[in-house]
Amino acid sequence: MTQDMAAQGLRESATFDRATIHAIQRAAETGIYDIRGGGAKRRLPHFDDLLFLGASMSRYPLEGYRERCDTDVVLGDRFASKPLHLDIPVTIAGMSFGALSAQAKEALGRGASEVGTSTTTGDGGMTDEERGESKSLVYQYLPSRYGMNPDHLRKADAIEVVLGQGAKPGGGGMLLGQKISDRVAGMRTLPMGVDQRSACRHPDWTGPDDLTIKIAELREITDWEKPIYVKVGATRTYYDVKLAVKAGADVVVVDGMQGGTAATQEVFIEHVGIPTLAAIGEAVRALQEMGMHRKVQLIVSGGIRNGADVAKCMALGADAVSIGTAALIALGDNHPSLDEEYRSIGSAAGYYDDWQEGRDPAGITTQDEDLARRLDPVKAGHRLANYLRVLTMEAQIIARACGKAHLHHLEPEDLAALTIESAAITRIPLVGTSWIPGQQL
Repeated sequence: MTQDMAAQGLRESATFDRATIHAIQRAAETGIYDIRGGGAKRRLPHFDDLLFLGASMSRYPLEGYRERCDTDVVLGDRFASKPLHLDIPVTIAGMSFGALSAQAKEALGRGASEVGTSTTTGDGGMTDEERGESKSLVYQYLPSRYGMNPDHLRKADAIEVVLGQGAKPGGGGMLLGQKISDRVAGMRTLPMGVDQRSACRHPDWTGPDDLTIKIAELREITDWEKPIYVKVGATRTYYDVKLAVKAGADVVVVDGMQGGTAATQEVFIEHVGIPTLAAIGEAVRALQEMGMHRKVQLIVSGGIRNGADVAKCMALGADAVSIGTAALIALGDNHPSLDEEYRSIGSAAGYYDDWQEGRDPAGITTQDEDLARRLDPVKAGHRLANYLRVLTMEAQIIARACGKAHLHHLEPEDLAALTIESAAITRIPLVGTSWIPGQQL
């Protein structure tokens, strides 16, 4: 608000603020709903609402320079004969070739392999670049079936059956026509330059009983070697996790609404799904009640930024986490050095609304060959590896401070909730008290 407006006693409405008014005006002028990339921008309960209780007198810390704190994780050993053995519990989430350039997919594989973790394909199939550079590659099996190839299922190290995504649970993805190049169109069997909408549900089953049959088919195709993940967007997480385990999943992936997307309706991103923080507890409770916690591994994604977030997920009961937006930033997307070029396309460094437009000057979220060539996969992959190392070291620092010799030894008792809201959501006592809202003292 300007000083003149303040002098007149004018103030915005909390309900109809400037952003809301602008959105109504844009809708009225165009008759088209808003499409953007990224995740939810509204303030949501998140990992910052939890604190760790480090060691003082009542706990014995570990010495960082002399005592180990291990970070390895095994994913998918419930039924698969060849589970994934990863050095760190931070994996790379599924992001499609189409949403990302081939150079970006290669860089993700290089960075993940450098530190001993996995990356994931995405809608549109497997590229030679990512398979060639990924030591451990998870193949996403999506409702659209774009690029689905049984040979690629066998070439992958694990299969992720995608039932939902945190940014748009219950809805399909979008890829605007300007990003459907010759190669993308060929892989997806689509016409060039035409907007693509992915299906919101799988075409060959209608419920969890059919999912059991589909998982059995995938196991037969891959000789029972590959772990089978089931990914759900965080909504009715407690029930979804139970059904996924009953259907035979080796690993369950829960994606909260802070998780990003290449493109979808903004109303979806901001108003459908539940926060990642709320989803973790529901997933863990479901696994515990079934006697399957740590037997079926839980991967959590959606808004993870630093080692503290990773450690908090571990303490709340996750086996691993997955990152997407943070990985793209690590590669070099939205870098301040490109701010002038971002502004030339009506955006600015640090904003993610325009990922779907395909004009990313960093060469990451684009199919423009000239722009994509700007990204050096070797250098970008090394940047990602550096970032993953920092995440891991930060999580280890916290674990040692809590006296833990492995990240998986972190537990809810190591946490305190900073707000009443986060205490109620996570069932972690409010800091300075033994009170959990909704439970008797």
